[in-house]
Amino acid sequence: MGFARMILLIQLLALASLGLAYFLRPHEMSNLSGMLLLAPAAVTEVRAYYGGLQLGLAAYMLLALLRPELLRGALTLLVLLYSALALARIGGLWLDGGAQQTFNLAALLLEAVSAGLAYWALRVLARL
Repeated sequence: MGFARMILLIQLLALASLGLAYFLRPHEMSNLSGMLLLAPAAVTEVRAYYGGLQLGLAAYMLLALLRPELLRGALTLLVLLYSALALARIGGLWLDGGAQQTFNLAALLLEAVSAGLAYWALRVLARL
């Protein structure tokens, strides 16, 4: 259970940090990927979707750390979430010509590693 909890803690910290950054500094964070926020509605969308969603996921990871019966569900969520993000990013890179998109290639690596580690933690839990 220690490995699974470590994975959740790492994800909690990453999601909370990124969520806060997107909520508090949406222009700066969006610029990292080349996105420009040209209207107040776009800024609010980034705060809500990139900030709020990640903060909500971080809150669930914290809850799963405090309530062991949620551990498998949280890891399953991470596997599904990061796998879906990675597959959608691969599709976007293919459709949009991704050879020079270093931000998206780095994000894809992070998503694939995160999905793999969460899956590995699920497998370790299954053996206990």
